[in-house]
Amino acid sequence: MPPLRRLVQQRDRLRTTCHRLREERDRACRERDTFQVERDALVLSVAGPGREDRALGAEIVGEKEPALEYLFVLTYGRSGSTLLQNLLNSIPGVLVRGENHGVLYELYRFHSKVLHHRDRLARPLPLPPFHPWWGIDGYPEEEALAGMRRLVLDTLIRPRPDSRIVGFKEITWPEEDLAEYVAFLRRLFPGARFVFNTRNLADVARSKWWATMPDAAERLARIEQRMTEVVAGLGDAAVRVHYDDYCADPDALRPMHCWLGGEFDPERVRTVMAVRHSY
Repeated sequence: MPPLRRLVQQRDRLRTTCHRLREERDRACRERDTFQVERDALVLSVAGPGREDRALGAEIVGEKEPALEYLFVLTYGRSGSTLLQNLLNSIPGVLVRGENHGVLYELYRFHSKVLHHRDRLARPLPLPPFHPWWGIDGYPEEEALAGMRRLVLDTLIRPRPDSRIVGFKEITWPEEDLAEYVAFLRRLFPGARFVFNTRNLADVARSKWWATMPDAAERLARIEQRMTEVVAGLGDAAVRVHYDDYCADPDALRPMHCWLGGEFDPERVRTVMAVRHSY
């Protein structure tokens, strides 16, 4: 047999052997993955629904929740919200931090996107390791919320030992999906309540950066209308205050104090209002 032909035959035999070995390898990998899926399903069935990460040994954050109530000021810029922030902080046990440029909206986007893909790819059994989205179907929603809540409390809000109600005031809110974002905040902070602060829009439109916007009046009207609609759906979880009303008569804040479970102290309110604020 010519040497060249012999080499060709050897090459073909090696190719056949390699092909067979690859098939055996792939079959073994499939059997391994099937075993892992069945094992995980068995562990999860024993642990109970919704406890995927706990059953598989992952660390769970936020096991011990602080005994706090949550409060957020919903408003727009130049509405007198800094004054309101300090009026709230004058109530014993209330801690309302200042603005953070809506950073929690990024947590909302993260959480919503992962939930979308988790639910889109949900199957009776967990996705196997050879799936391109492996693991996303096990996203632990409650543990994720607990971890985000702990993050915000530890870094942005930082409650004091005597705090009973904590939160922040914010002027940066989304327009298109405001209702969904507020719903997320209420899941992130169970029992969260909202103070909706408004001001005469003509005065707002003439203030600071609004005065540089040709469409300020229309834009402010649209923002306030959207906030009004969302607040209307919150029922007793929201209260509305108007800057012009409580500046003219501090007693206009009495219902808000009662709503928060705090005693209305006119002298304390007047002391805060005597300090000049950036509105």
